[in-house]
Amino acid sequence: MSESDIPLPPATFEFLVFSLKMQAEMRLGLLKLGAGMEEELNLPAARHTIDMLAMIAEKTRGNLSLDEQRLVENSLTELRFRFVQVSESAPKPTSE
Repeated sequence: MSESDIPLPPATFEFLVFSLKMQAEMRLGLLKLGAGMEEELNLPAARHTIDMLAMIAEKTRGNLSLDEQRLVENSLTELRFRFVQVSESAPKPTSE
């Protein structure tokens, strides 16, 4: 089975939110993609992805169903909390 044979999920708002959330989690080093395939920590990229999700939340305010609004808000809350956790535990650069 080639990559082109894999069916793509429907283009939904929920899928967009989940995609951005997963990107941020990867950049925070929270996802293990397989044996020895841990994503490298990239805090600026994680922050950018979280900011994009926040911008989408702001631009869609008042136009989402209750479930969609909860999904976005819960995703942002969780990602922001994890960002702070990872930031605090990340090794600090040493100045010489």
